[in-house]
Amino acid sequence: MIRLSAFADEISQDPLEQIDVLTRHGIQHIEFRAIHGTNVLDLDDEQHEAYRGLLRARGFGLSALGSPIGKIRITESFDNHLLRFGRALDLADFYETPRIRVFSFYIPPGDDPAVYREAVIARMKELARRAESRGVTLLLENEKGIYGDTAQRVSDLLESVGSPALAHAFDPANYVEVGQDIDQAWSLLHARVRHFHVKDYDARTHRNVPAGTGDGQIPSLMERAMEGGYDGFVVLEPHLVVAELSFGFTGPERFADAATALKKILDQLAIAYA
Repeated sequence: MIRLSAFADEISQDPLEQIDVLTRHGIQHIEFRAIHGTNVLDLDDEQHEAYRGLLRARGFGLSALGSPIGKIRITESFDNHLLRFGRALDLADFYETPRIRVFSFYIPPGDDPAVYREAVIARMKELARRAESRGVTLLLENEKGIYGDTAQRVSDLLESVGSPALAHAFDPANYVEVGQDIDQAWSLLHARVRHFHVKDYDARTHRNVPAGTGDGQIPSLMERAMEGGYDGFVVLEPHLVVAELSFGFTGPERFADAATALKKILDQLAIAYA
């Protein structure tokens, strides 16, 4: 069964507007990245209490914490980052959401990623060890400039860490952007995919586009995932207006385009969703 979710901060930084727009589109889960212009890990306890109360009052849940863990340079301090990871684990408990989106560290531009392989694996093993002890699954997203930007390196990380607490959040647009063949990526990683980020990319214009109108092969991926028994979230992260390293924005109007495009694909494939 596919459950729809979205990075609601792409709609607005106002949590009420986020929920109102999602409700209009029949989406009742959020990948929690930010509200009020503040990252999920930097909100204070009072803000989290208020947000959790709002979610419960409106019948919403979280698909995952859209954390920035692992989105630092591999040369930066890991000890300080582990403190932020501890906050993420505590928030996963607080929201009763045992899933945290993570990354595999930025590599210095121009350097050979292989130089940093052992350091990345060591860090990911420690993150996975701590997550497993807390009953949390880490969803490793591929992204440009990150060690795990290609399917081969993502696969190597997953296999080398070898933890049930580390799975893959498959982002087709990010793969297209780095020149990764989508068929090859799916063939290599489908057994470890536990999460989908729906973002499409037009390689000719170098722009993010609604699902199914770019080179991300999202209709084919959805069909193949369901044939393989996929049971999880499909999360809208359209980036239709702004696409930055740590921020994406779509707005309420363009979000409607993104939601409609995804639902059209699922309906045409007769894939049930909620």
